[in-house]
Amino acid sequence: MKWSGRRQSENMEDRRGMSSGGKTILGGGIVGIVILLLNTFGGENAQMLTPILEQFNNQQPAQTETRALTDSEIEEGKFVNAILVDNEDVWAKIFQENNLPFEAPKLVLFSGQVETACGGASSASGPFYCPGDKTIYMDMSFFEELRTKFGAEGGDFAVAYVIAHEFGHHIQTLLGTSSKVQELQGGKNEVEGNKLSVSLELQADFYAGLWTHYNQKMKNILEPGDIEEALSAANAVGDDAIQSKMQGQVVPDSFTHGTSEQRMFWFNKGFKSGDIKQGNTFADLQ
Repeated sequence: MKWSGRRQSENMEDRRGMSSGGKTILGGGIVGIVILLLNTFGGENAQMLTPILEQFNNQQPAQTETRALTDSEIEEGKFVNAILVDNEDVWAKIFQENNLPFEAPKLVLFSGQVETACGGASSASGPFYCPGDKTIYMDMSFFEELRTKFGAEGGDFAVAYVIAHEFGHHIQTLLGTSSKVQELQGGKNEVEGNKLSVSLELQADFYAGLWTHYNQKMKNILEPGDIEEALSAANAVGDDAIQSKMQGQVVPDSFTHGTSEQRMFWFNKGFKSGDIKQGNTFADLQ
């Protein structure tokens, strides 16, 4: 995608040159894999992990080490910042068109592990949005996992899709959708609660497509293959695709993010319609 020449957002913080030697919250191995399956594109589910994460906290005093970022990491950071800027510009416009106040989220790049208002997390958590501090957290190593373990095509627009999805969770926080879902889940059993979670995640996919539609009109950012990269990423992180690959069977009642087909459908609907009013992923639950 075309991204050079963007202004730099003040809402991004790059912590990749900092590593904490203490408070190992969720290391690799089976715990990390379980969390990745539960929390890929975490959204509001990041809050649900807090009690688990706290069990791993306070193991030893933190020791911080710093290192210089590589040239490729610096370039990668500039790209992420450009995508963040594009999301800020698009959503500020959409909110203005609907006479709503807009507040941009923060975005933190980290390596290994990070402390958030939703608790501690490791890179195995995958990218997630924490409503407690209105911040998107990303370890860029996730995208290599997405490509090598889950079969996504990779490419810069796969990264853009993930950022736009997490930005979508911020939009849900601003609009009150997330808090409403959390309230409704309190009175539901696990299966019904999972259905609400799926609708929330699919709406974030719709918002990612909507962002792509607006950003193309505003800045002509798309290049051949970009949409295919986004759809490939959406396909790879469908609950059915992940469960089939990791456990050899699919359990629909345990879905929390939606099938590959659903995720691709809602991204495409946002992209093709360009109409925020068509993003009611909760309609089938009414």
